[in-house]
Amino acid sequence: MTTPDGPREVSQIVPDATALKALTHPVRLRMLGMLRIDGPATATQLAQRLDLNSGATSYHLRQLAQHGFIEEDDSKGSKRDRWWRAKHESTSFAHDPAAPDADPDVEQASLAFTQAALSWQTSLAQQSVQEYAELPPEWRRTADHSDYTIPLTAEQAMALNRRLHEVLREVMEASPPLGEAIPDDTELYTVLLHSFPYPGRIVHRNEESES
Repeated sequence: MTTPDGPREVSQIVPDATALKALTHPVRLRMLGMLRIDGPATATQLAQRLDLNSGATSYHLRQLAQHGFIEEDDSKGSKRDRWWRAKHESTSFAHDPAAPDADPDVEQASLAFTQAALSWQTSLAQQSVQEYAELPPEWRRTADHSDYTIPLTAEQAMALNRRLHEVLREVMEASPPLGEAIPDDTELYTVLLHSFPYPGRIVHRNEESES
């Protein structure tokens, strides 16, 4: 929540290509999301939630820890159980394929991560629609599944994305941290942001100009 000194700092990780590749596994992606949203947990608890055996869960946890996404929670740990917690609230990666020193490995990892994230986000959106009728009226009014197609230059599109991210970041900085207790009148609220050139037009136009 906002402190007397201003908005809080939202912790973020910017993984390199190797770490990003490790996060493309769907189980690890879900596991990291659970630790961020629900707070610390043991391998046994996560295995039950994900319907996995504890051995597989422990392996994925070690991979996430190795690449800096999670860490052991010493405040909850015991000789019998190891508790794990997320080290950051969000993952961010910046890659400009047009840059002269663009790394092909980073581009490949970015695409793989985007595909894995999109698959999970699509599933999440579908679940929200299935649960819509069961939501209280005041929360039903907050659900929005809209799309906008707007003629823009590449520079205008980049500026729009920056503005949208700035607004979302400001709201996040003024809200309680993920994984901690929240007020009774507050719920976790998800915003999925997908923006892209309309499919099939630019690529096909380039193909026509080359023929």
